[in-house]
Amino acid sequence: MLAALALAAAVVPPAGASPGADPSPARAGSGELPVVSPTPRAMERVGPDVRLGDGVELVVGEGTDPAARKLLTEVLRGHGVRQPDVRERASGAADVTVLLGEATRADIARALDGTRVPDHAEAYGLRVTAGRAASGGTVALGGKDAAGQYYAVQTFRQLLSGGTNTGAEKGSSARIAGVSVSDRPAMPLRGTIEGFYGPQWSPEERLDHMDFLGDTKSNTYVYAPKDDPYHREKWREPYPDEQLAELGKLVERARERHVRFTFAVSPGNSICYSDPADVAALRAKLQALYDLGVRSFSVPLDDISYTKWNCPGDEKEFGAPGRAPAARAQLGLLNAVQRDFVATHEGVEPLQTVPTEYGDLEETAYKKTLREGLDRDVEVMWTGTAVVPPRITAEEAARASELFGRKVFVWDNYPVNDFARTKGRLLLAPYDKRDPGLSEHVTGLVSNPMSQAGASKAAVFTMADFAWNDRGYDRRRSGEQAARYLAGGDPRTTRALLTFVDLNHLAPTFGETPWQPQSPVLGSRLDAFQDRYGSDPEGAVRELRPVADGIAEAPGILREGVSDRWFLADAAKWLDATELWGAALRHGLRALTAVQDGDASRAERERAAMDEAVSAASAITVDPEENSQVGPVKLGDPFLSRFVDRVRSEQGG
Repeated sequence: MLAALALAAAVVPPAGASPGADPSPARAGSGELPVVSPTPRAMERVGPDVRLGDGVELVVGEGTDPAARKLLTEVLRGHGVRQPDVRERASGAADVTVLLGEATRADIARALDGTRVPDHAEAYGLRVTAGRAASGGTVALGGKDAAGQYYAVQTFRQLLSGGTNTGAEKGSSARIAGVSVSDRPAMPLRGTIEGFYGPQWSPEERLDHMDFLGDTKSNTYVYAPKDDPYHREKWREPYPDEQLAELGKLVERARERHVRFTFAVSPGNSICYSDPADVAALRAKLQALYDLGVRSFSVPLDDISYTKWNCPGDEKEFGAPGRAPAARAQLGLLNAVQRDFVATHEGVEPLQTVPTEYGDLEETAYKKTLREGLDRDVEVMWTGTAVVPPRITAEEAARASELFGRKVFVWDNYPVNDFARTKGRLLLAPYDKRDPGLSEHVTGLVSNPMSQAGASKAAVFTMADFAWNDRGYDRRRSGEQAARYLAGGDPRTTRALLTFVDLNHLAPTFGETPWQPQSPVLGSRLDAFQDRYGSDPEGAVRELRPVADGIAEAPGILREGVSDRWFLADAAKWLDATELWGAALRHGLRALTAVQDGDASRAERERAAMDEAVSAASAITVDPEENSQVGPVKLGDPFLSRFVDRVRSEQGG
């Protein structure tokens, strides 16, 4: 996402801060650190900022990752460097020299100058060193492996701040923070699983999502859309040529972004485990995707019944339906795929699966049978203590790992909105209520996002932050960074996004109590308004007016300032509703002022205008082509309706 490449290292005020409070970037050489996402394990100031200028040399070697090199060139050009001078050895005469490649390369190792590169997959070290000249310097970007190089560049782009000059003689005025970074991921697997029910993402949305995963240092995408018939109902049938070609493009884009594309096929609703023809059909399906370039596979067995068999042969082979017989049948299939397909195909990652019992911590005959018989290399996914858990603790993850006999791979059903309690909602709140230290007990974490791919970025960004460094995760900081990312670094747009996120903060579970509350900022402001109005109506109205203005103006600011067309398209109906609710708040406040002034006629007109805006907002419904849970768009509830009720009561009922 090119808009993200322009992120400035600005500090964004907390949600609910004064609308006039402008974020201010860290001053060059001031000692302040830029905010980088995902949060690095170690970052420190080691010198003054370095002006980028225009005379930039990019020094590469035989081991330089092509994807990292391409990204670095895009970042430099995006900050005013017309054409970096690419060479294999530094000339010593450039304004800024950027070294990119393996951390063990001699010139990079010297330039890192004590910055440690962890001995860990996907690790990297980065060091910015100012030269003797005012505008000179060296940037060392060294990776433990190719992915580490790519992630070093993703961090480098967030160290750039300031504008660019168009004058050729001046070059870029952007500055690079003079820092040292030593970093590695906490979890081996990080990303998303397109595993929801309802309308699938389009091919274009999926391609865009691969770019987003690369930006957030996520390395995993599992293709498992429930409504793809060739994934589930028609699993035996080959993909049509056109759809196979689209998947091929997606696989290639994922590879370019250092994202592992995992193809999932879900045969559980109809497979006959004892039939060699069905096992052969599954192998053929996997082979077709292997030929396309896929090197990671999953056979999910979730959301199926194990109280009945799909064919008489299974009862003869495994006995009467039940937990232990179902587990024996499933582990036989999974072991065969791992042994006869995965292990015999070059470069294929261990098989993944989702067990039928995927969301609890109960010891059962099913889990015991899997634990004792499933091939040790098979990855087992687990959703927590429920389908949509209100929390996931380290102790729960450790217990799940004991039950399945291996570290589990967490499939977190957030911000997915395919169940009844999410009807009418976007789920945008930052990730929360998952324990620091979870990484010690799991192999990874993937988000099951919304059917709205673009809008999902707000929450998934923060989940990527947690998966990279769960012990360094800060919910507020991560939420602000997610808003900045989508805002392209613009402070005004970022503030509007934080307002919009607050209106769409609710995260339901399957139970009555949501695991994330609705509108914590707006709710607090409206509660304060209600408390104050009885004794000081004029002061209450005055204090709430900037809040109403912020809500009313946010949609226009976002449509103007957010360049991510996928986010804007997904959020369009909620932006329309926000604009109308903002207007309703404004009219309601004017009606209350008129009541206090004793102007009954004006109060009635403003109340009528408020009611008209509320009615129009309430009539906006979810597009069935975007989401299976069709109903009126919801946001800011119940706080907005309580305010409206108060106005109606004060105005005369």
